[in-house]
Amino acid sequence: MTATSLSDGPGLMTREQAAAYLGVKPQTLAVWATVKRYRLPFIKVGRLVRYRRAELDAFLARRTVDTGDPLI
Repeated sequence: MTATSLSDGPGLMTREQAAAYLGVKPQTLAVWATVKRYRLPFIKVGRLVRYRRAELDAFLARRTVDTGDPLI
């Protein structure tokens, strides 16, 4: 994988883009990665950190809480 494909690859987001997608600050994603708070896979090559959109969607699906309330 080249630097170009890391930057322009389909479905890949920078930490800032991923944070905006999840509604958190980029620093929050950095902390989660450091302390392994959540299982949120990322790609790291040197200083470049990228997140796959599919992994972010799977993360959100795992965090979805079903309240059990019927939709009427």
